[in-house]
Amino acid sequence: MTVQHKPQAARAVQVPAPMAMLAELTHRCPLSCPYCSNPVELTRKEAELPTEAWLDAFRQAADLGVLQVHLSGGEPAARRDLTELIAGARDAGLYVNLITSAIGVTRKRLEAFDAAGLDHIQLSLQGTNPEMADMIGGYRGGYERKMQAAAWIKELGIPLTLNTVLHRKNLHQLPRAIDMAVEMGARRIEVAIVQFHGWALRSRAALMPTLEQAEEASRVVAEARKRLKGVLVLDYVPADYHTATPKRCMGGWGMTGLNIAPDGQVLPCHAAQTIPHLTFDRITERPLRDIWYDGAAFNAYRGDDWMQEPCRSCDLKTKDFGGCRCQAMALAGDAAATDPTCAKSPLNAAVRAQAAEDQQGDGALVYRAFEDATKVPFGTG
Repeated sequence: MTVQHKPQAARAVQVPAPMAMLAELTHRCPLSCPYCSNPVELTRKEAELPTEAWLDAFRQAADLGVLQVHLSGGEPAARRDLTELIAGARDAGLYVNLITSAIGVTRKRLEAFDAAGLDHIQLSLQGTNPEMADMIGGYRGGYERKMQAAAWIKELGIPLTLNTVLHRKNLHQLPRAIDMAVEMGARRIEVAIVQFHGWALRSRAALMPTLEQAEEASRVVAEARKRLKGVLVLDYVPADYHTATPKRCMGGWGMTGLNIAPDGQVLPCHAAQTIPHLTFDRITERPLRDIWYDGAAFNAYRGDDWMQEPCRSCDLKTKDFGGCRCQAMALAGDAAATDPTCAKSPLNAAVRAQAAEDQQGDGALVYRAFEDATKVPFGTG
């Protein structure tokens, strides 16, 4: 379904129904990853949406046209009601994907998730051996728990995607990560070179890959796609500080999906809260349909009337949508600017110089931690 929407801009924008929703159930997490993409200011447990509010959000999403919901965090297993939430999302008619670190996921819980209708699991991997994984995740024993969970997932026959975030310290492990995905019986692997938003900016000097690493990653992915065609799908997010063209702003700002933060704020993308002038409606205060079609934040960068040059006259604007709005905010201080990782941006030379400086340094990893994380009764619920 497509609705004719008429925002403040002169040109009408055709707004389709969203396909997917990211439900950030909680910001609580046992890991302390320095590349965490969640906001610098995390939502505390007492501000999280209660069970019934999430169930209502799932029903509204399905009515709006959403097909799939991704249950995320933080660590969604921190929610005692996770099994109930999975069942509620499935009852609403949604395809349900659980995005998890596997910390706090027991076999008993996995069996309950499966019985509740869970369709798919995305398992994060911080490294391909205990030393790397536990060092990056800041959680001793985390790697072994992930491997145990992966074995249970395989035994239960739950479809699996392996997600690995790569950076200067672990990009050499990419070939092994791909092999591990095959060994786990995963259908897909997400090879995501770290994106510097929110908290991750604090560790940029420690995580920035070298140009040589970025080029090698692209080569490894291309080779694996040929070798494993029909066996494993590889999704790839390249190191955009080293490319001439910026990454796509999803399928266009507010055009393909939406996010709901733990406190109920409805966002056009995961990092939208880094754009300070935007205001966000809450699912508990306004119908999701109204927010999607008429919310100010969703209409802020729809279409192309907001674009500045060189984006406005660029032939690629319908393909990359001017690049990432949140990255433009982080690097240019203006969310409407051309993404500075684009070669056509007047700031691109400075971005490349910054990347070159960062990759030569030995910056410290800045770990994050949600102070309530150690109070989460993992393995319960």
